[in-house]
Order: sequence, then C-alpha cells, then structure tokens
Amino acid sequence: MTFCLGLTGSIGMGKSTTAAMFSEEGVPVWDADAAVHRLYAAGGAAAEILAKVMPDVIKDGAVSRDLIKAAIARDPSVLSKIEGYVHPLVAADRAAFAGRSDEPIILFDIPLLFETGADVGMDAVVVVSAPPALQKERVLARPGITEAQFEMILARQMPDAEKRARADYVIETVSLDDTRAAVRDVLTKIRGKLADA
Repeated sequence: MTFCLGLTGSIGMGKSTTAAMFSEEGVPVWDADAAVHRLYAAGGAAAEILAKVMPDVIKDGAVSRDLIKAAIARDPSVLSKIEGYVHPLVAADRAAFAGRSDEPIILFDIPLLFETGADVGMDAVVVVSAPPALQKERVLARPGITEAQFEMILARQMPDAEKRARADYVIETVSLDDTRAAVRDVLTKIRGKLADA
C-alpha cells in the first residue's frame, strides 16, 4: 500500500524547492505543472482535444499559454471551459503515476490541491508556507511578474491561513536548512506510521 502525500502552497511559498528535497530523500514526485506541460505539448492529449473545441488557443500543434491568457481576457468563462477538459486529463496522469509506483511513499506536487479537490485522494497533505513579505519578494523577483499579476494569482488561490488549517503538516520555507530538516521530519513521522500499521 503506497502512502499518497499531497504537497501544496500558494505562489512563492517554496513548493518546487520543497518537492525537490522530497525527491532527494528518495520519494518519487508527480508534478502537476509538468503534467500540464506534457498534455499541452504537440501530440499531448489536451492539445488534441482543445484543437477540436478551442482552435484559437493552439499554435504549432500545441496549446499556447499566451493565447489562453488572451482568450480569458476576452471571455473569463474560457478558463472554466479549459479546466473542464484539462483537469480530468491531469487526474488520469496522476492516477497512472500512482499505479506505476511500488514505493512506500509518493509525493503529489499540486499547486491547486485544495481548490481542485485533489486532497480527497491523499493520505496526508503538506502545506509549504512563508511570511507574506518573503512570498511577495520571491514572486516579484521572477522575470516578467508585476505586482498586479501577483495580486491576481493570489486572488485565485485559497488563502495561506486556510491551507495551513487544512494541512496535516506545515513546512516553513524561510531557510533551506530548516526546510530540509522539516522534510526529513515529515518523512520520519510518516514512515513511523507505516511501520506501525
């Protein structure tokens, strides 16, 4: 029986870095963003479906994020339509990954874990968190991100406090050393539970 551990956190909270630390500890990681990139690529399942139903978001056989943004700017309801096609494909990709694994613990790195209801399929959830000022500093340091874009992304995500309240484990990502120690602590606790089961 594989233990399914969900990892989530708002933008700029250090989720990718934390996921990499779980990977370094030998835990297989499924990355929702990477799955979407595969599905959006030319020949990907999402590209094939969207080419039929929303050809204006396809460029060179692949789904174009820029064309999606432009379509959503014209008609905000486009987002929920695209999600209706893409979310089931992402869920299928996640299930296939889980089905291929015989590891005791696998990690699912899902930015919108709670928002999409994916937490229901997890045995436990880790939320990464950092102080708001550090979060903002990290996000605004990314190329091409404006304060307005940051605020818009935050508005679409569940508030950090709510995520923390729903988590089984919270990892503070202020320093790399403390984050790594927290990752190891979470794994020690889970392995202890598995040994007792």
